[in-house]
Amino acid sequence: MKYCHLIPLTTLMTSCSGLTEASGLEAPQKPNVLFICIDDLRPELGCYGHSYIKSPNIDRLAERGVVFTNHFTQVPTCGASRCSMLTGMLPRTPGHLSNEACRQYIAGKPETEQPETFIHHLKRNGYYTVGIGKISHYVDGLLYGYTDPVGTEYELPHSWNEMFLNPGKWGTGWNAFFGYADGENRQSRKAQVKPYEMADVPDTGYPDGLIAEQALGKLGELARQKQPFFLAVGFFKPHLPFNAPKKYWDLYDESKIPLSPNPFIPENVNKASLHNSMEFNGYQLGDEDATLNGPVSDAYARKLRHAYFACVSYIDAQVGRLLEELDRTGLSKNTIIVIWGDHGWHLGDDLVWGKHTIFEWALRSTLIVKVPGVTKGTHISKVVSSTDIYPTIVELCRLEMPHPTDGTSLVPLLKNNIASWQEVSYGYFNKGISLRTDRYRLTRYFRQEEPATELYDHQLDPNETKNIATDHPEVVKSLIPLWEKGNLGAIK
Repeated sequence: MKYCHLIPLTTLMTSCSGLTEASGLEAPQKPNVLFICIDDLRPELGCYGHSYIKSPNIDRLAERGVVFTNHFTQVPTCGASRCSMLTGMLPRTPGHLSNEACRQYIAGKPETEQPETFIHHLKRNGYYTVGIGKISHYVDGLLYGYTDPVGTEYELPHSWNEMFLNPGKWGTGWNAFFGYADGENRQSRKAQVKPYEMADVPDTGYPDGLIAEQALGKLGELARQKQPFFLAVGFFKPHLPFNAPKKYWDLYDESKIPLSPNPFIPENVNKASLHNSMEFNGYQLGDEDATLNGPVSDAYARKLRHAYFACVSYIDAQVGRLLEELDRTGLSKNTIIVIWGDHGWHLGDDLVWGKHTIFEWALRSTLIVKVPGVTKGTHISKVVSSTDIYPTIVELCRLEMPHPTDGTSLVPLLKNNIASWQEVSYGYFNKGISLRTDRYRLTRYFRQEEPATELYDHQLDPNETKNIATDHPEVVKSLIPLWEKGNLGAIK
């Protein structure tokens, strides 16, 4: 069953290009935007220097764009990270750390002068906005529980002209999100499932192939209209379960897949800073449970990393289909492309399998931006944040910022003007706030368990293997004022 949701198109507004109707000149066409959200995507791709990953399509895009090698999300869980990115705001209440953040603070609210998201702002200014798949938290943009019938209330009620999802044989969006190749899902099997699956099926045998097909069809339609568009495509994988067609598993020799460089709890760190991989262990037919008492076997770790990498390659192929369609239709000449991972994921790192920490593994994620006529294959190591995406898209689309956000436009970096960039990013979760600078990560927890302050030197220890806060109190003291600027009330 396919369901499509339509929202009436707003009135086309005047371009902010500086040309007026009185000039008698036609304003230059605003750029289109293809925004690709990929769930749980670590920056572990060929273009990030990992030659063992098969990501040829994203790598080719990177050759024409900018790869941000130190991009950090603000919250290591899907819904809250996406809310922060879409609004350009750091979390200010405990509710902003929940997957229900958009539902709590945006859904059901009347339209106001301040747009609910940057997509809403584009829509008000003449863009035709389309969402396919998981863009905010709810996988088809409608509010309903995992086992409920499809809902009717929008998570982002004012942002979209259209929302699409084809759940295929799975019936609903949430069933598809947790789907297995036979049409069953984690819910229908009462969690009696493995956290991975390899099935000899075509790309459309899993939901992301259907999402790509819908996006291809919509790109064909958008190419025939004169109105600029914002198309967001939200792919599910490599989110659990790590399910992908067999041909993507076959790209890898499991025996040669590298293990985590840090498969243990960092020195001088309390277990309270980590977790027992609850989401992962919820797939109750897994070969082994993950705990903080010790690592899973090397064989199982390689199996799981193999499964995750297969999912990455599966999504890379779907991205490739979209890029080919942009080229075929001629849209690539005037389309900004963004690939964004909503957060990272521990693949056995720190004994954790999952997200939900404020370590580097969970906060650092993929960000690649390609702007026609502006970018060319460049890697930028400056620290940037997901909150920076809002003002960046607005500036690239030649619009005025509608209100202040916590982000800063990345356009100067895209244009290689990096002299004055402040390298600061904040992460929030697990009763803690983490500050990332160009060299250090300073994390402080509001809890009883000690140590509650952690300091990592990324120049000397990029895998965060040792908390050196006690050894370097002078560094902690120097960073506290900057850390305090991120303490806005989300952690209490």
